[in-house]
Amino acid sequence: MAFEENEVSKNSQGGTEMMKRGLAERLPPDAADEFQVICSRVRDLEDDKIRIYWLHDLPEDPETNHLKDEISRGRFHKLVFCGQWQYYRYQHMLGVPYDTHSTIIETAIDPIPFVEKSKDEIRLIYTSTPQRGLGLLVPVFEKLAEEYDNIVLDVYSSFKIYGWDDADKQFEPLYERMRAHPKINYHSYASNDDVRAALQKAHIFAYPSIWTECNSRSLIEAMSAGLLCVHPNRGGLIDTSGGLNFMYQGSDDVQEHAGTFYFALKNAIDIVNTEQIQDYLKLTKTYADSRFNWTKITSQWQDLMASLKAQYPTEESRKIKNAGPMFVYNTV
Repeated sequence: MAFEENEVSKNSQGGTEMMKRGLAERLPPDAADEFQVICSRVRDLEDDKIRIYWLHDLPEDPETNHLKDEISRGRFHKLVFCGQWQYYRYQHMLGVPYDTHSTIIETAIDPIPFVEKSKDEIRLIYTSTPQRGLGLLVPVFEKLAEEYDNIVLDVYSSFKIYGWDDADKQFEPLYERMRAHPKINYHSYASNDDVRAALQKAHIFAYPSIWTECNSRSLIEAMSAGLLCVHPNRGGLIDTSGGLNFMYQGSDDVQEHAGTFYFALKNAIDIVNTEQIQDYLKLTKTYADSRFNWTKITSQWQDLMASLKAQYPTEESRKIKNAGPMFVYNTV
């Protein structure tokens, strides 16, 4: 198949897999037949195909470490990055050149129709995996729940999304803590359709991220649903948000971060239902729906594939030439 699966991705319903499978469904029939599209983890290469290496991970990931070697980069006809910030990092950490061998095509979503929010309660929501900041959010919410009678937190978070059920064990005490709280609804893993429906009812996307990531599908969907998104200026969140969200100065010191996030979230609760903020959130939604929509991004992929077909029209032109031994990534 053109869009490869591997031992990690085959059981996953994460953002990378949703993007890859969504694109495969939307391309015209046979459009990708002459391609091998590899997401993040390189395994076997097909010498007769046009090889696209689609990067979704950070340059620190051992699976992408091989790109510091020019020979390894030469095995691919195009490197596709998922964001500007991510590409910049690969340039400066692994020496990936700033040239036309690389391109950037962003993450796509189906826009989420806006639904009028309840005025009787304020619903906060967290929809990412637990290691990205859930342990910081819960105690901050518990404190705020002592001050506000009308706030509720919905949490959709589990490693089950990747098929890694055992990885949830380390977070079980946190899950139990949420289950015991009267204002927190812990939903564990749910389908993307269920999460999107929950976003339509929510007011605030509470995301005190401590995890550096290339971009965030969770954040994009929250913006599309018209939520006031509260998150730090960390990694690819800056690029993803376009600077439009309720973005605060983060910190690697957990206590300092928690204090800053507390005041940012408290402010968001106080203003989320004001008319001025509602007008701003409409702008944010329009921005997300326009920048990250499937029509635009599918078209970018079609244009890229057409250009590569013209550049590498024959099987002979696609072969790896004088590449020497295959470069093996360093897992140390």
